[in-house]
Formats: sequence, C-alpha cells, structure tokens
Amino acid sequence: MTLMLIDSASLWYRAYYGMPDTLVAPDGTPVNAIRGYIDMTARLIAIYKPTRIVAALDGDWRPTWRVDLFPDYKANRLEQEGEEEEEPETLTPQIPILLELLDLFGIPVVGVDDFEADDVMATYADNENGPVRIVTGDRDLFQMVDDKRDIKVVYLAKGVSAHDLVDYNYISAKYQIPGERYALFAVFRGDPSDGLPGVRGIGEKGAALIARNFSSLTDAIEGAKIAHEALPPALAKKILAGLDYLKVAPTVVALARTVPLPRIDLSTPQAPQDLSVIYQFKERYGLGASVDRLISALNW
Repeated sequence: MTLMLIDSASLWYRAYYGMPDTLVAPDGTPVNAIRGYIDMTARLIAIYKPTRIVAALDGDWRPTWRVDLFPDYKANRLEQEGEEEEEPETLTPQIPILLELLDLFGIPVVGVDDFEADDVMATYADNENGPVRIVTGDRDLFQMVDDKRDIKVVYLAKGVSAHDLVDYNYISAKYQIPGERYALFAVFRGDPSDGLPGVRGIGEKGAALIARNFSSLTDAIEGAKIAHEALPPALAKKILAGLDYLKVAPTVVALARTVPLPRIDLSTPQAPQDLSVIYQFKERYGLGASVDRLISALNW
C-alpha cells in the first residue's frame, strides 16, 4: 500500500537539464523535460510499485506566510527587477503539456495556493498511512523521514539509477546526527539555495554538534544560556547572538503539515478501456517510448 509523492518541479528540472534539447515534437515544441519526467516516473513506479501516487506542484514557490516571517526567503532567486525566478524559456511551454499527459493517465496532480509542493507532500505524508516514498532532489524533505511510520525519501541528487533511499541511518551517517533531528540541524545550518543563512557563524559542523547534543531548539538555547559542557563557549555565544533569527527560522524551515488538501482518490490509476487518446497524444508530441514505458510500469 505504498504512497509515492513526486516533487514534480524537482523532476522536470532534472529531466530538462538531463535530456538532450534535440528532443522535439513534430511541430518543433521541445519535449525533453516531458520525456525525462515520464521516463523517471515509470522507472520509480517499477521500482517501488506504489498503490497510491500524487504529483505535487507548487501553489506558490515563495509563500506569503514564509516571506512575512522572513522577507529574504528565496529572495536570492528573484530577478533584479523584482520579478519571479526566471524559468528556462524552452521548459515553460512543456509544463502544461506534461500536466495534460498526467491527467490523461489519471495520475493525481495536487497544488494548493500559498503552499509549496514540499508542504503538500509533507501533509500527505503526515496524514496518510505508510509506507510513503517521497521523490525529490530537495533535502528539505529529509525532515519528514520517519522509520517507525516507514516514510523515506527517494533522493535524486545522483539521478534515478544511483538514487539514495533516505532513512534515519542515511541521515545519521551523512550528517553525524540522530536521524530524527534533521529539522533542528537545518535550522542552525541554514540553506543558501532558499536564502536561509542559518545562525550567523554556525556552519554544518556546528549545527551537527548542536543536533547531536540537544533534542530541541529550546534545549539548545537553554544549553547556551547555562554554558552547557557540550557547547564550546564560542558556539554558545553564536546561538545567543542568533536568537532573533531563531524565533522565526523553525516555522520557515519546517514543512507545513496542515495544508488543505483536496478530497481525491490517490489510487494508482487503472487501465482505461481505450488507450487511443493517450496514443494520439504520444504521436502528436513525439513522446515515443516514454509513454510506452509508463504504460508498462502501470501494468496496463
């Protein structure tokens, strides 16, 4: 009864940059991101055999409630003119085609206004029964890992063929912290890709030391105040100097788990009586074997 949650933007960007731009439809429309996305989805379905599946979208890649708390959130991705992050011009026309294809296959696609795809996936993971496999190239989702509930991250940083299946042991080995404390570690370390600086002067090693010795932010701050023996004086001083940041960072870093999700059937789609519409779509956009691989992975 595995639920697979797909970080769609993560997949289509990876597909766009990983597939040759010579892949085009008969009318010249680029389709490299579409084909790569479908190929990866087919392979992951074949590996993990989900009985439920969701393709998650950003309702807003920079939610107002996060920006209100921390105005610099993802500000590094904004154009100098103040416009939204620029999307590659040959990727943009592919996205509505891809979403139409997912709809033809009956794969649920969910995005919710003022929430990121990460929040959508976190809410599903928090509310649905396991096993849950979260497909992403974003380490923010590591905070959702839960060995007891069998929630793991299919981490695509090295591609689908060499992907990591992230559990507590993976987090522990990679960061030298208890696996369940990734969110605490992330608050102190920060994430430059999201414009989150972390606590000034505390890098990955300092954040790991804190997460190893304290189970919560409250405990870590109290430890700094009383000069806990586990904290070098310089590190304790940095924690106390960063209290203003630490008032808002946990909420910004933590994934929302109460997103108002639509009431839809998440079941992996069953074969329709007639595949002709999908085949026509395949021919129209020159999607070739990619569509066939997804049909095969779904056992249609």
